[in-house]
Amino acid sequence: MTGHDGAGREGAGRRAAVVGGGISGLATAALLARDGWTVDLLEQRDELGGRAGSWAADGFRFDTGPSWYLMPEVFDHFFAMLGTSAAEQLDLERLDPGYRVFFEGGRTGATDPVDVRADRAANIALFESLEPGAGARLDSYLDGAREAYDLAVRHFLYTSFESPTALAHREVLTRAPRLLGLLTRSLESHVASRFADPRLRQVLGYPAVFLGSSPDRTPSMYHLMSWMDLADGVLYPQGGFSRLVEAITDLAIGAGVKVRTGATVTAIEHAPLVGARRRGPRAQARGVRYVDRDGQQHVVEADVVVAAADLHHVETQLLPSDLQTYPQRWWDGRDAGPGAVLAYLGVRGRVPELAHHSLFFTRDWEQNFGDVFGRDGRPARVPQPASAYVCRPSATDPTVAPDGDENLFVLVPVPADVAIGRGGVDGAGDPMVEKAADAAIAQVAEWAGVPDLAERVVVRRTVGPGDFAADLNAWSGGALGPGHVLRQSAFLRAGNVSRRVAGLYYAGSSTIPGIGLPMCLISAELVLKRLRGDRTTGPLPEPARPGRTGRTG
Repeated sequence: MTGHDGAGREGAGRRAAVVGGGISGLATAALLARDGWTVDLLEQRDELGGRAGSWAADGFRFDTGPSWYLMPEVFDHFFAMLGTSAAEQLDLERLDPGYRVFFEGGRTGATDPVDVRADRAANIALFESLEPGAGARLDSYLDGAREAYDLAVRHFLYTSFESPTALAHREVLTRAPRLLGLLTRSLESHVASRFADPRLRQVLGYPAVFLGSSPDRTPSMYHLMSWMDLADGVLYPQGGFSRLVEAITDLAIGAGVKVRTGATVTAIEHAPLVGARRRGPRAQARGVRYVDRDGQQHVVEADVVVAAADLHHVETQLLPSDLQTYPQRWWDGRDAGPGAVLAYLGVRGRVPELAHHSLFFTRDWEQNFGDVFGRDGRPARVPQPASAYVCRPSATDPTVAPDGDENLFVLVPVPADVAIGRGGVDGAGDPMVEKAADAAIAQVAEWAGVPDLAERVVVRRTVGPGDFAADLNAWSGGALGPGHVLRQSAFLRAGNVSRRVAGLYYAGSSTIPGIGLPMCLISAELVLKRLRGDRTTGPLPEPARPGRTGRTG
């Protein structure tokens, strides 16, 4: 009998090397160790977390990346796979409002900010107050979003699409005409056919940005995202998202993972595969070669390698050209998603005008997204004005700022272009990055009615696309990962196994199922399913714990 009872013996006696200490790498390492594998995790930086990092100065502590806790059942399931629970590992708080939206044009009349609440009924009432009849239409819209979400969890998110049965399930086939329409119609048109008020269209369209795309280029299948924030609610882990990293790291180490930081992987070790077929793998993964902090080279031998780093970097830099499943010519025809200018701001005094999450939407979205992604032959450029996102975790968490002060995280989507430059501390970043940050601070001050905001900033650090490329090996300096346009979604996204190197697997936002913390956790489970030979389309059965019965997906 195998180790599905939670003791973890499927990989007993086998060795795995995991490249990358972000969420997906940590999660993969923890799951494999729990399953009996001997696991080495190698991270080039001195700290773990990848995009979900942390930075502190003068009593302020900033999460440097993800800040939205959505799809809580994915986190619940992941922790259950490790013999614990999200409730045991994290102190989660439901945000109300879930977020506040500011619209270009001031703070009067039709451009007053609106609060998206923590429950469905309140948001239906909000929509009705902004557009007569929109409440009932939102109710129906959310029903469809929930249906699409449940279908995705059962058949599309927890599968590597190894078997045609993933798409040939009776439930999928009976919904095929509707699914085809959702895949071939844009989210923008899906929303516009139901709602007239531009504010409501923006609230329902902005999740495309979470997916590294724009509403006009994102399949309307992703209207399922609205179920998460308008009906399911937004949570926050006290201590910030670095607490999530700490929890997974502790569980990984507790399961036996050996973590090596300051370990820069320079190559995936491989050997010729005897009897290799022309179209199949040509080599067998044997481990990884890395350089430590002192410049010394080492080799970690392994039966399998899981690359949880940026897939473009792994394929084009860590493998020879003849063993690349996704060579540079493949990437030349793909969408890198957006870049970002980030600003971490320590602010003296309170800023109650902002919610924990605040969104700032420009009036001309078409122009804004056209600037970020390029359109109609026009080159991409930093938008001005730009839609922006501001996180104020100090509204909820007293540990992230000195008493009476605020912690603000500002994100401005920009083109994925390293030429925009790198950020710095106290205005020392490259000119384009600092200019974008200055503009965002001024915009927040004006739209939210905080005229002295810039004067109250006492800690400032900026980050640009050049930092994402240099620090995270992010393709083109992208902030999130390849965007979820149609040809980069579901089974059309880059797969999670090398077609040229046996024993080489992939996890993270570059591969299936996609962008975001929940997707990265699922990508880790997909590696485990591959190694187990499990081709089911739902989550793995959860191991039984004393006093509870393990559930299946």
